[in-house]
Amino acid sequence: MLATQRKLFVVAGEPSGDQLGGAFLSELKKTVSFEARGVGGPDMRAAGLVSLFDMSDLSVMGIVDVVGAIPRLYLRLDRVVRAALAWQPDAVVLIDNKVFSQMVAKRLKRAGYRGAIFLYVAPSVWAWKPDRARKIAPLFDEVLAVLPFEPVIMADLGGPLTSFVGHPAENLIDPDRRKPDTGLVTLLPGSRGGELKRHLPLFGEVAERLADHPRVTGFALPTLAHLKTRLDAEVANWGVPVRVVATPEDRQSVFDETLVALVGAGTVTLELAMMDVPMVCTYVPDWFMMRAYKRWGRPLIGLPNVILGEEVLPEIRPGPDHASRVAAAMKKILDDTEAQERQSAGFAKVRDQIVNGLPDSPRTSAAARIRARLVEQE
Repeated sequence: MLATQRKLFVVAGEPSGDQLGGAFLSELKKTVSFEARGVGGPDMRAAGLVSLFDMSDLSVMGIVDVVGAIPRLYLRLDRVVRAALAWQPDAVVLIDNKVFSQMVAKRLKRAGYRGAIFLYVAPSVWAWKPDRARKIAPLFDEVLAVLPFEPVIMADLGGPLTSFVGHPAENLIDPDRRKPDTGLVTLLPGSRGGELKRHLPLFGEVAERLADHPRVTGFALPTLAHLKTRLDAEVANWGVPVRVVATPEDRQSVFDETLVALVGAGTVTLELAMMDVPMVCTYVPDWFMMRAYKRWGRPLIGLPNVILGEEVLPEIRPGPDHASRVAAAMKKILDDTEAQERQSAGFAKVRDQIVNGLPDSPRTSAAARIRARLVEQE
């Protein structure tokens, strides 16, 4: 244990960030006596954090959502910064929520705060706006990255010191998983309102095209509990029956029975790779996202592809005959043993990097990096 009790100020705005925060606080407790304040959800509160307000107040995504939430976000920003400055913690950990986190860090630095400021989850400088790496260098003493290649890229781009601390998807690895001979097509269109609105019509059309495949016994759509009623109503109008599931147990049962998943990009692509579940990735962007995607050279978006720098899982881009192209890619996975084996071999490489890191960025932990900074202050 460190000699004196420390003060940590931790802010998360999403359930995924709350899980990261809860995990590192729980691990840090083993070697550091601390008091934690900030903003978090049930996982962080269970690990001892006293939250200033409900974490959902910081949860926004997409340009339309952000614009509408600006007044509320500025009020919360002021409260977070004032609370941190009044308390003067030994370290501040800002989890994901990139724009809000950068605004908090900028205000703290401007006000003369001298403790260490961490950003937990690196911005995607490898895909969007690489110049951001250099811009955030003065704001953060260290970035805690969840993808193994990010420390090297951040260094090459002139960003802050960055350490690879692992990804929570690692907990899904099951070396004993057996792939079924027949089973489900699993649909993962996302959870945001805009994602669902854009993806559901496409996913429904693809499901109808796969309904007669001899290996397919049905369709399932794992989702969050608060979305189940809405999605039950949406899929009731489709040409094929779809089982919507929302509990962790039902979700895992569905993944165990999955032959191939259709995924609307996102972190779930990495989670499925950890479980060695075959998949096809696609997306239906809004006009703003499509313009940005084209401007930045149509980069890979499936995380296993990004990690390996090659397309190990098919990414079907929007355009003419979208549903037929997606269905064809999924049928190839269902029918072509070699295609299945190539994808599985690629996922094995991804799992190795997530577990061990890379030679230039070996795996450490968020708690270890934060503790190291606290030791430096003694």
